[in-house]
Amino acid sequence: MSAAGESAAPQAGATDRDPLDRVADIALSLAAAALVLLALVEMWQVFARYVLNDSPSWTEPVAILCMNAAMMLGASAGVHAQRHFGFFIGLHSAPLPVRRVLLAFSRAVQAGVGAMLAVWGIRLSAATWGIPMAGVSLPQGAAYLPLSIGGLLIAAFALNLLLRAPDVRTEGG
Repeated sequence: MSAAGESAAPQAGATDRDPLDRVADIALSLAAAALVLLALVEMWQVFARYVLNDSPSWTEPVAILCMNAAMMLGASAGVHAQRHFGFFIGLHSAPLPVRRVLLAFSRAVQAGVGAMLAVWGIRLSAATWGIPMAGVSLPQGAAYLPLSIGGLLIAAFALNLLLRAPDVRTEGG
């Protein structure tokens, strides 16, 4: 955090932006779009059920897919921005020499969790790809793709942060 309390993340348009900043921006934009689509699908569900008295069968699986995408892509962008999955209270209350170790540990845990989510998401997706979703013509495995992609992004963002030389006075949320 800077003295003004602003994020240590690079500003839009800065020339020294990390290439992963653009990936995080895209992930956050997709998460926001998934959240908007989720709200629209749920509004249609309520309207169709209570006004038209005809509940569409496709709204639940589409809403679940949107929720998964919003959650995982948003979480990955949060890891990149150093605002999610951290031990911030312990980090900021620790003496300066201990902060580097805590920050490295936190980022290693983030990378491990992200890798685990990616691997198991891929396995679940592959295992259920041949099963059709109820109510919509998509494979059941599609519901696990956001888990895989988000986990991969979480791991990549955390590893990138781990490999950078951190300024332990300002980083970590």
